[in-house]
Amino acid sequence: MTRKTPIKPQLWTPRPVSETIAVYRDWAGDYDADLATRGYHTPARLVEGLAAHVAPETTVLDFGCGTGLSGTALLRRGFTHLHGTDVTPEMVELARAKVIYEELWVSEPGAPMPRAYDAMVAVGVVSLGAAPPETLSLLVDGLSPGGILALSFNDPTLEDGSYDAVLDRHLDRGEVALLSRDHGPHLDDVGMGSDVIVLRRA
Repeated sequence: MTRKTPIKPQLWTPRPVSETIAVYRDWAGDYDADLATRGYHTPARLVEGLAAHVAPETTVLDFGCGTGLSGTALLRRGFTHLHGTDVTPEMVELARAKVIYEELWVSEPGAPMPRAYDAMVAVGVVSLGAAPPETLSLLVDGLSPGGILALSFNDPTLEDGSYDAVLDRHLDRGEVALLSRDHGPHLDDVGMGSDVIVLRRA
């Protein structure tokens, strides 16, 4: 039997923010179950990258938290002080029901962080078809001096190049330092990989 799925190549294409919100609004109810069957590795990989540099008692902002899959991965790794935000209200309500975040809110696209954070994760968020490249600058600006940001670029995002261009500008200016960057599995059922990137704010 062929299963109905929103995961297709068109997911990883540029689109207006309003269309991205609509995609994830319509996907919200099936999101966790859908990804659970597809071999979604990036949340656990990214959290391991964060844990190499951040103490578990640190408050971590889960940017683009969606339904809380990445927050669950953080909890499993021992991080217990979690804040979460996402631009899709339907996703945030599902995350709220999991009771894993101390603070959780719906954010406006492009809005600055409400406070500086010592640690942030953005799992599959700053990527083609999701948040635009300049979102990386927003996250860098929201880090405390010495703060750690762990994020991922999937294969279509790597091929696009515009996201790496923003990252390279921040690196060239000395605003962040690259602590690690590793390629590995992202989604098994579409044979896609991702880079997990860990940065430290200057």
